Amino acid sequence: MNRFGKALLVAALVGVVGMAFRVSWNALRDVATATGADETAAFLYPFVVDGLMALALVATLVLTGDARRFALRVLAAYTLASLVLNYVHGLVPELHSEVVDWGRLADWDPANWALVLLATSLPVGSIYFGSDLVAKVLHHRPIETPTPTPNQDESTETIMKRSTADLEVSTPAPITPTPVPAELPAAPAAPAASVVSLVKSTDRVPVGAVAADAPRPRRVTGRVPGAARSARPNRTADELLTEARKATTKWSDRELTAEGIRRAVHTSPAKARVLRDTLRSERATKAPAPTEAAPGTSKAA
Repeated sequence: MNRFGKALLVAALVGVVGMAFRVSWNALRDVATATGADETAAFLYPFVVDGLMALALVATLVLTGDARRFALRVLAAYTLASLVLNYVHGLVPELHSEVVDWGRLADWDPANWALVLLATSLPVGSIYFGSDLVAKVLHHRPIETPTPTPNQDESTETIMKRSTADLEVSTPAPITPTPVPAELPAAPAAPAASVVSLVKSTDRVPVGAVAADAPRPRRVTGRVPGAARSARPNRTADELLTEARKATTKWSDRELTAEGIRRAVHTSPAKARVLRDTLRSERATKAPAPTEAAPGTSKAA
């Protein structure tokens, strides 16, 4: 609704409320006169009752929560009281004339007492409830709404499209698994050792071996391809033993150690210990056995 329509609606409401107040004002004035009010008090009495109704209506529009419920109760109570007094004014013809018995609003005494109590308590209630409503309105703090930002002016569809686009950009591309190469050809079997097997097994992957086509280091299983092997050929046990014999020909038994053999033939400590034991056993076999003295012979003096 535009501003002109809203103003027209408020003006119509004010007109209806004003006319209703004029209709109710005549009845409330006669009731106030019947309860003993003078001419000035009877003239102001409708403003006390219907005026508090208007104040409670405004407070209902402003307040929230428990304060708003309290204003609604006050509005309902005074509306009901005004309705009862207008109804009594229509049932008692004596209230319409200038001559009326003071303090008499009904023929039945209990009903008359209740009506007189209601009519005389409304001004006091207006003072109490009106002051409370005004205090609640003055101390009311409206909920602050956040200041709209430029992004809030956009439509919901635009925001959803932007969120979808950001999600597509931030989503990482799926990782394509690296194809596993076909089974590598088996390497030729190494010749069997005659004395002790000193050849390393080629089934194990050397430390630090990395596939050339893999984007990141991965564990390789199976036999190592020929391109990844060392250029130095593997020596057999017989070749190592031959080299060790040549290197230790002039060595004494004390010099024949595993560390010395390892440095001489450039092999591992385990193989060097095996070579040491083999060479020592060969030397022990070749050494001549000591001869025993013939029986019946005696040592020279």
